[in-house]
Amino acid sequence: MAFSPAFSAPVAALVYGPSSRGADTLLADFARDLLAQGRRLHGLVQHEIVPRGGGRPQRQLSDLRSGRLYGLSQDLGPGSRACSLDPGALAAASHVLRAALQARAELVIVNRFGAIEAAGGGFAQEMLALMSEGIPLVTVVSAVLLPDWRRFTGQAGLELPVARAPLQAWFEQLANGYAAAGQPDAAT
Repeated sequence: MAFSPAFSAPVAALVYGPSSRGADTLLADFARDLLAQGRRLHGLVQHEIVPRGGGRPQRQLSDLRSGRLYGLSQDLGPGSRACSLDPGALAAASHVLRAALQARAELVIVNRFGAIEAAGGGFAQEMLALMSEGIPLVTVVSAVLLPDWRRFTGQAGLELPVARAPLQAWFEQLANGYAAAGQPDAAT
């Protein structure tokens, strides 16, 4: 792994492809463990809820600090093939990331860097604000959007597989780098 805490904006992405599954569960489990350790973690994780009668899964975001849920999926009807993402829910949830910036979080989890962020919408502005302040950020990116992600981060983002060990190693190296530099973290 080629991560160096000397990055001015430590950013990582779990990169998933067609066969990669489990990024949301991985981030939720990782977040739960860090919060249990008393780390200053903020952000949003995504959950999918499959309707009992079948149909399109409904997506929700969960605020890691408060547990508040934001429903991301609009009901467009059973035959709809259109994007069901609710832009109002994104706008409402964006305050979680702005609060993370104000709190100078130790780590911020952003559920996705998707097509909306690649086009400059969604959580793009909040992510850029966090990165410009040097606040560590981890997100999930589809392999299809890697060129957009690389442009967005100025090639500064570390790309990780959807696996706990590399994510944990990145965070530990990051936390150790800050500790060595004399910067506060939640463990001190």
